[in-house]
Amino acid sequence: MSIEIDLTGRVALVTGGSRGLGRADALTLARAGADVVIADLLVESELSEETDAYGPLAQVARTQGLVGTESAAEEIRALGRRALAVRCDVTDRAEVAAAVARTVEELGSVDILINNAGTLDHVGQFPDQQPALWQRDLQVNLSGAFNCAQAVWPHMKERRWGRIVNMASVAGTLGGFGQASYSTTKAGLLGLTKTLAMEGGRHGITANAIVPGIIGTEAFHMANAAMNERIAGRTVFKRPGEPQDIANAIAFLCSDLASYVTGIELNVSGGVELFVF
Repeated sequence: MSIEIDLTGRVALVTGGSRGLGRADALTLARAGADVVIADLLVESELSEETDAYGPLAQVARTQGLVGTESAAEEIRALGRRALAVRCDVTDRAEVAAAVARTVEELGSVDILINNAGTLDHVGQFPDQQPALWQRDLQVNLSGAFNCAQAVWPHMKERRWGRIVNMASVAGTLGGFGQASYSTTKAGLLGLTKTLAMEGGRHGITANAIVPGIIGTEAFHMANAAMNERIAGRTVFKRPGEPQDIANAIAFLCSDLASYVTGIELNVSGGVELFVF
């Protein structure tokens, strides 16, 4: 086997790909040879104030021009790959089914699923956690991944080849102060990942979870600078990681090099889970 990541002929569906980790994932998979569908709640040509209902980050993304679903698709096409930009609310099973159906119809298959869509703006100590936002986070972060995995499963099973990568977080393995809903959903994703791995193995489907630490996305840079420095200081490298660090790990897990890797929690966290002082 050639020691290279070659995804030529594969089709990837990346949720939450308009910015941050999802965008980096989509572009990296394309550079490795895959055709890519970027599915996101926010699409430039379809933006409206209605998207603000999904939280402060959605509002900021809309008003500050941080949405790049269609532009990422254009960038992928410039690489010589096929690409689609699809509006998709992962909590809506009909929209998910439509996105998968379009992927198969226009690109021929769906071989790779990156469950990246998520919310992380519900911050508050446990007594102050809001029930409505708790339910929203469960629906987006956990049920959204379930919906997408269930929609692509028959196609992967039929082709006897598939890669599912769920975006977890160190908040799901370590807990998150002021992040009860977020950390709960990310911990739940780890259980889902292991079950998908066990059931998918007989069909040639692998399922793995990426566990990012502190990553320098747009959301990170919009946060309190002093808090960011304090959090980054917990890592071995005393700095945040970059979205490309996550994308590189995902490309590996989606390749034939990782054909015997399934059910793992891959920390890409700069050692934040270690005892650092």
